[in-house]
Amino acid sequence: MLLQLARQEKMPYQKNSDLPNSVRHVLPAKAQGYYRKAFNSAWKQYNGDEEVAHKVAWSAVKKDFVKGSSGRWREK
Repeated sequence: MLLQLARQEKMPYQKNSDLPNSVRHVLPAKAQGYYRKAFNSAWKQYNGDEEVAHKVAWSAVKKDFVKGSSGRWREK
């Protein structure tokens, strides 16, 4: 129970440089900020469910960014 409470309190990504390499290497800084904020919010809302938090974060990015043919994302 205590471990579960600790996970819920944690905000995994305090800054963009804390994001996974797979996110930082393809998203521009502004999109990384969207991703981080959405992930942290979803992490808290869904009680530390990492899979759901990543899905929510990518959905937030996709609202204002599009993936180019090079695999990198750019603002719409």
